[in-house]
Amino acid sequence: MSTDLTSWSTSPLPIVFAVCGACIAFMMLIMCLFMYSRQRKSAYIYMAAAFSFIMTHEGLNIHSAWIGIVDFSPEPIVLRIIRLFSFVLLNMSVVMLYRKIKTMHYWLPLLTAALLLLPLLLPSFLPFTIDPVWQSLYFDFILLSALYTAFTKGVPRIGQPVKYAVGLAAYALWFALQAIQTYTGIVSIPVQGFALALPVLFYTLVFFILFRRIVELMQSIYRSAITDGLTGLYNRRHFMKYLDHYTAQALKISAIFCDIDNFKKLNDTHGHARADEVLKQVAAIMEEELDGIGITGRYGGEELVALVVDRRIKPSQVAENIRARVAAETIVTISVGYSVLRQGVQGDELMDQADKAMYHSKTTGKNKVTDYRSLEDLLNEPKEAAVQ
Repeated sequence: MSTDLTSWSTSPLPIVFAVCGACIAFMMLIMCLFMYSRQRKSAYIYMAAAFSFIMTHEGLNIHSAWIGIVDFSPEPIVLRIIRLFSFVLLNMSVVMLYRKIKTMHYWLPLLTAALLLLPLLLPSFLPFTIDPVWQSLYFDFILLSALYTAFTKGVPRIGQPVKYAVGLAAYALWFALQAIQTYTGIVSIPVQGFALALPVLFYTLVFFILFRRIVELMQSIYRSAITDGLTGLYNRRHFMKYLDHYTAQALKISAIFCDIDNFKKLNDTHGHARADEVLKQVAAIMEEELDGIGITGRYGGEELVALVVDRRIKPSQVAENIRARVAAETIVTISVGYSVLRQGVQGDELMDQADKAMYHSKTTGKNKVTDYRSLEDLLNEPKEAAVQ
């Protein structure tokens, strides 16, 4: 063992990996506290607590490595308690990033703390001394239980199972190598150096799991702010922002306004669930027809709208394609109106024109397409006749 201690006292690996672990823990702590200040998600508090303990653990390791008191034998009991408790908290928090945990499971950290503190408290009540080997076996059993629970209960419940499983496997390999060295003393110095990197690898993979989950949540929050929750189309506010942007640039665009015929009757006879399903079908058809040539939105209720921004595409053909597909593929029909942007017309005026064209379709038979320009001609005819 003296050779091993000499080798470790001159090796930079213990302090290097301890510093890496502490840096990762510090970054994760800051990230979790920041996210908790924004979202108040309890998973971030659990993870922040876990990495606070990991920072403490790695800080003590840095101190030991700095003064040369480092070997691969079992850690002091306090360090083992900190490492095990942080491991349980960390795995709980990873699952909580993706799943709500039942209230009873919040007692798990308290139960873990009680079990870990038991070897410290129990000797004062016993008339004999506990063999250190049994104490080591006790902590190893707790870690094995935590690893088994993480593999069987945690991995299937998160959105990044492969990454999480690889991290757990790395941690399990570190545990196996340390146990072999503890009970047999046959692990070589190069293997011990490799083993020190395994917990750091686990923390790094958890960092990437958290980072990706934050990105997913941010994308979800942003998307929910700009889209309609039922149809997935842009909501009215965001759709109008696009419309104002295009009209401000005086681009050649066209607005299409669709209204599902007899939608209230559908709600009354088939129920809201069936009506919502039909609304989503119509929205999907519009998205497919506008793919690559424009955008779609839900204007309100059963009113769905679209902008054709590709000047090579005829809006009349797009409108007719939507109408025909809805009639053929769903149990409803739609009344459609469209208008082409002209000079001096604002975005809200363009939508009002398309709305009037749609209303003409609805009041003159439904299941048809009306061009606002042709509607203007009809409105002007009486005036021209009166002048004559």
